[in-house]
Amino acid sequence: MQQLARPTAIQLLHLEDSTLDHDIVRQALRRAGLACELTRVESLDGFVQALSRGHYDAVLADYRLPGFTALDAWQAMQGIPALRWPPPFILLSGAIGETAAVNAIQLGMSDYLLKDDLGKLAHVIQRAIEVRQAQRERELAVEELAASEQRLARFAEHLQSSIEQERAAIAREIHDDIGGSLAAIQFDLSWISRHHSDPETLTHVQAATEMLRHAIGASQRIMMNLRPAILDQGLYAAIDWLAREFERRTGIRTTLRAILHDPDMRRDLQLTAYRTAQEALTNISKHARCSEVRIELSDGEGVLTLEIADNGQGIAAEEREKPRSFGLKGLQERARTVGGWLDISSRTGAGTSITLSVPLSPQSHPGLVEEA
Repeated sequence: MQQLARPTAIQLLHLEDSTLDHDIVRQALRRAGLACELTRVESLDGFVQALSRGHYDAVLADYRLPGFTALDAWQAMQGIPALRWPPPFILLSGAIGETAAVNAIQLGMSDYLLKDDLGKLAHVIQRAIEVRQAQRERELAVEELAASEQRLARFAEHLQSSIEQERAAIAREIHDDIGGSLAAIQFDLSWISRHHSDPETLTHVQAATEMLRHAIGASQRIMMNLRPAILDQGLYAAIDWLAREFERRTGIRTTLRAILHDPDMRRDLQLTAYRTAQEALTNISKHARCSEVRIELSDGEGVLTLEIADNGQGIAAEEREKPRSFGLKGLQERARTVGGWLDISSRTGAGTSITLSVPLSPQSHPGLVEEA
């Protein structure tokens, strides 16, 4: 017949100067059926050494001991480097007032019990251990969540950087390959128009030239969207170009007001602001149904601030919380990569305002990388 496994004994450290009281506690726990091992220490140094060298599930401590109190012991326990999670600390005394007991609990001790009420001791110990275990699990969960968020932030930063590098590479290919081919076609069409006088041929040449002009304009626009070389002229010039192109393409009146004092702003901040404005204007053109867009750009009080506001239909709360609403979430993650944040204010029928704020002081963020 298979034997049942014996329960693991609870390790208890008993801070008590009375051998008699220690034996009474041991007997009370034995009568309660609590599987435990009780180790007694009576000095503050012995208490600290025991906790530093061994593992204990809980501490039982008399309140008044020769030369120190349980409060001194509790404070000493908090300073032991080896104890990442100090065990629950239970006051067990025959001479402690209610005020002292309440103060001890407020300091962080788990519980207190009078020595003439030892029948409850086993239950108090088990409850204190369960509460401390729940606290540890909660702290571990919080730590894991924070670590997961950090990993996610680093991944988002790497992803944004990779996207910018890929955009720059595609823009170069368009410029070098497609741009070169379009230029060659333009030279050939010019040669044909100079060396042929046939009206029908010239009509086709003219039509092809017009289509080529559109293709060149489209390739330049695509290159600009992929790699905003206009940022070399400064953030204001880049945002102004976005605003004018948006107004020309959509017919929506767009105004830009900018007050910038720092012409040498970090490239990653400029790129983040540019991409935020680009994505916001794209969303407005698709969803806002507005007649006016207002853009404000400033770097006052050590913070780069970009606000894009429209007078459109707004964004319903359920739309913003959709799992696949990656546009706004992507902007928020991009802001975090440079140590900033994104605020979204919207009411149905009253328009939407998107505000990017980024401190201009150096941050512990490497920022986005864009290849030249």
